[in-house]
Amino acid sequence: MTETGDQRSSAPRVTLEVDAEGVAELWMRDEDGNNAFSAAFVQELRERLAELERHPSAKVCVLRGLPEVFSAGGDRSVLLDLAEGELEPYDLELTRSLLEIPVPTIAAIEGHAVGGGLTFGLACDMVVLARESRYGSNFMDLGFTPGMGTTGLLQFAVGEYLAAEMMFGCQYFKGSHFEGRGQINYVLPRAKVLDRARKLAARVADKPRLAITLLKRQLALPRRTAFEQARTAESMMHQVCFAAPETLERIRENYIGATDDDA
Repeated sequence: MTETGDQRSSAPRVTLEVDAEGVAELWMRDEDGNNAFSAAFVQELRERLAELERHPSAKVCVLRGLPEVFSAGGDRSVLLDLAEGELEPYDLELTRSLLEIPVPTIAAIEGHAVGGGLTFGLACDMVVLARESRYGSNFMDLGFTPGMGTTGLLQFAVGEYLAAEMMFGCQYFKGSHFEGRGQINYVLPRAKVLDRARKLAARVADKPRLAITLLKRQLALPRRTAFEQARTAESMMHQVCFAAPETLERIRENYIGATDDDA
C-alpha cells in the first residue's frame, strides 16, 4: 500500500492508504487524544477525506480507529470554548464529508465510540461493531442536545426507539446489545472486526468503479437527506443550549473519555 498521510509529521493523527485493488483504509490513530475531535485532529481528518474523495482509483474505504477506542467524540477543550462563548456553535462538517465520499465506506468500529465519534462511524454505508466495546450518545449528559446529524443517523442504525433511549438516557451499551437489533451489518468479537470489514471491502473492490459510485450515490441519499434535516434542527438547539450557563458546568463535571470503565 502507498501511504498518503501527512508526511510533515512523524506521528500523523490520520492516515490514508489505497492498495492496487482500490481498497482504501482511512485510519484514525491519535492515541494521545483518543481520536477526539480536536481542532488539529479534525484538520488532518478533513484533509484525508478530501484526498479520498479525489482519489481516482479508490473503489471502497474502510474507516478504522484504534483497537481500544474508535473515537471519543467531541474534544473537551472545544466543547468548553463553545460553552464559554469563545467559539460560535457549529457542527464539524465531518459527517457531511463522509456521507459525500463517492465510494462506499465501511466502519470497522473495534473500540469504544462516544457521541459524535459514534455518529461519524454510523455515517458509513456499512458498519461492523465489537461485542465487548461500548457505544453511547452522551451529549445530554454534557448539557446539550446531540449534534453531527445524530438525531437522524442514529435512528437509521439502531431504530427509532433504541436511538431515543440512547440519546435521552446517555446509557452506553456493549456491542452485543445490538445483535439482532437495528441495521448494523455485523457484531463480532473485537479481534475479528477489522478483518470482516476488509473482507466486505474486497467483495466491493472487484466491481466496476463507475457502477460502484452510481450505486453509492443512490443508496446514501436517504441518510444524506436525514443528515441535512437533522443538522438544521441541531444547530438551532445548540445555539440555545450553549447559551445556558449550566452547560459549561456540566461539561466540566461530566466529560469522560471513551475508555472509562464506568461508561
